Amino acid sequence: MAVIDIRDFTFAYAGTHENEEVRPIVGPISFTVEEGAFCLLTGLTGCGKTTLLRSLKPELAPRGTFGGTVEVCGVTLVDNGQITGAMSSSFSASNVGFVMQDPDAQIVCDTVWHEMAFGLENLGTDPDIMRRRVAETAHYFGIAPWMGKRTEELSGGQKQLLNLAGVLALRPPLILLDEPTAQLDPAAKRQFAFMLARVQRELGLTVVMATHMPEEMEEFATQHVRISPIGTTSSLHDVMSTREHAPDIISKSASNPAIRARDVFVRHSPDDHWVLQGFDLDVKAGTVHAVVGGNGSGKTTLLRTLAGDLKPRRGKLKNSLSDAQAFLPQDPKAVFVCDSVDEELREWQGRVGYSDDDVDGVKRQFGLVNMDERHPYDLSGGQRQNLAFAKMLLCKPRLMLLDEPTKGLDAKSCATVVRTIRQLAKEGVTVVLSTHDLDMAAACADEATLIFDGQAICTQSVPQFFEDNLIWRPHEQSRLYGELANPSGAHE
Repeated sequence: MAVIDIRDFTFAYAGTHENEEVRPIVGPISFTVEEGAFCLLTGLTGCGKTTLLRSLKPELAPRGTFGGTVEVCGVTLVDNGQITGAMSSSFSASNVGFVMQDPDAQIVCDTVWHEMAFGLENLGTDPDIMRRRVAETAHYFGIAPWMGKRTEELSGGQKQLLNLAGVLALRPPLILLDEPTAQLDPAAKRQFAFMLARVQRELGLTVVMATHMPEEMEEFATQHVRISPIGTTSSLHDVMSTREHAPDIISKSASNPAIRARDVFVRHSPDDHWVLQGFDLDVKAGTVHAVVGGNGSGKTTLLRTLAGDLKPRRGKLKNSLSDAQAFLPQDPKAVFVCDSVDEELREWQGRVGYSDDDVDGVKRQFGLVNMDERHPYDLSGGQRQNLAFAKMLLCKPRLMLLDEPTKGLDAKSCATVVRTIRQLAKEGVTVVLSTHDLDMAAACADEATLIFDGQAICTQSVPQFFEDNLIWRPHEQSRLYGELANPSGAHE
């Protein structure tokens, strides 16, 4: 029995101006997903993976023009391009679970416990059953110690784990996941992969998961739908043997680093626990410094502290480039204030003084051509990430602080970011980035620091860091390496 049946499906957002040509951003595409299948949905950034998934759940379906036919759980949602509205909200909530790409967009309650119970309460679940479901699922995900926490205190990765747990507590027969592991650390990704595969197998669930990293889930998948080509793999050795590191710069600037932190303590309020405690760090000028660590280890807090957004309660912090820095937060929406892509890229033009050619250049570089009138919120997650990064670059900073800069990006777009960062370092720009993308860190950074329990456990050159590491290791083969090994993929 087909749980999902899609025939000649297309979707186009409505044009901004009258008589504007409307081009489908998805399709035409046809495929079916049988009951009990584990289907991976892949494609380039902006090819429509998120739009397609949202179209399978009426409450989240985008507004625009549909084409073709869509059936979910035996109910016709789109019939020859016409939305039928046949699926009720209660039917959808009980039968179709959805995990969004942006965890903050899905969380609605103030505490972890209430968030876990929210969906069950809306369905009128018996309180005893609800408590048991919440307890079982929290134990499954290892998040029982969080149950009394406020959701706003969680890191981005912790919020995503909470969303996953909340959906599985509902036990819907169909689960749609949009890049669910994008904000998880490597250990959490592997744990989630095994957990999801086990639950899917034991409960007979049907799973459709959009991902830019199919290699992480391919051993569990029974089906792979490619909306667009996703490239070939290459080896880490090939990339590391050809890329340039910066030993001379590291040695030359060691005595006078661009950033120095000594015995730094940071917490978000006087009553909170210390997020950073006794933290030490040196960042050499003109180098790329990667910060890695588990979810909630303090990576984002560190970047916010370096940017001056948070003040140390104790210790000393020196940032000699604070007057010429740009900070890209984990959620790119935080830097968007305009109604179109073009307006976003031109927002600071008068104050900073960059040219129209500069704007056109970053549009080409990051795949934003022909998107001038699109609202930033209508872009895919990866396209929003690219837009925010491009906006930071136009400021021509001497220090870039990047929080998960490749989150939601396909291999080709990630390679563009890597090449851009390496070029910045060649030009003397200092880059500090936090990331769970170890493939990107290996291909991009000069040094790496591991954070654990609010402290910098070690700082080493990238080759040494990954050679000595048991858990924090990049893939030996990946599509990012394939893109970096392809000279024709380099941006202008």
